[in-house]
Amino acid sequence: MSARNRGTELDLSWISKVQVNQPAVLRRAEQIQARRTVKKEWQAAWLLKAVTFIDLTTLAGDDTSSNVQRLCYKAKYPIREDLLKTLNMHDKGLTTAAVCVYPARVCDAVKALKAAGCTIPVASVATGFPAGQTRLKTRLEEIRLAVEDGATEIDVVINRTLVLTGQWEALYDEIRQFRKACGEAHLKTILATGELGSLTNVYKASMIAMMAGSDFIKTSTGKETVNATFPVAIVMLRAIRDFFWKTGNKVGFFGCFIELFPLTTWKKVLTLKLVKITVNSPP
Repeated sequence: MSARNRGTELDLSWISKVQVNQPAVLRRAEQIQARRTVKKEWQAAWLLKAVTFIDLTTLAGDDTSSNVQRLCYKAKYPIREDLLKTLNMHDKGLTTAAVCVYPARVCDAVKALKAAGCTIPVASVATGFPAGQTRLKTRLEEIRLAVEDGATEIDVVINRTLVLTGQWEALYDEIRQFRKACGEAHLKTILATGELGSLTNVYKASMIAMMAGSDFIKTSTGKETVNATFPVAIVMLRAIRDFFWKTGNKVGFFGCFIELFPLTTWKKVLTLKLVKITVNSPP
């Protein structure tokens, strides 16, 4: 896992000056999507690399310990052995980046991975996922309990109301408390960008989350009507770049668009260790 983001003091003067040029972002998104993707053996190499970015996830109401056990097995062996041998990758120990579950299933995941002799991290959603509309005290306790049960990565959701009403200081304060409750666990902050109203709000929420100490920022819960989009990913990546230029702190990106990474960032700003994608386990 990457080094921690130390965070910074809240700088509302920076936030107040932000205005995203939406037409320009949309044009940039179209340009990127029109480019040719990698082919042949390079495509296979990129796809194998993409597997190592995955948080293999199950967030269903009918999750059981057996579901989680199968998820953990798939995380340890994400690609068929015969395919890996064909690609001469069978001895590389290729796994997913993590498994992600609800807080009530963290113990099941920790137990299953331990039994498999595997050190894949366990991530847990928290803070009233996916809506984030529970009392702050409850959200903080959910984080602490997940960490206590063995989660080393915590995926929090922000209170979108604070963004939509421009309560940036309150949002910063909440995420700072999430960071403190995580202890040594990495904090990944889900912005639920499809519910933030504008690309300007996406940029501002990204910046507030990073100022507050988020180690990763994520596009969506997967439960919104509109989830990850190219324009949103571009705005978030540019916020990550700007935050690095201003503070020297690196923050990871959690999204779905691997095509964007070599095109919109630089090695100094966002290494591959700071990239993740979510994949839900098949039923």
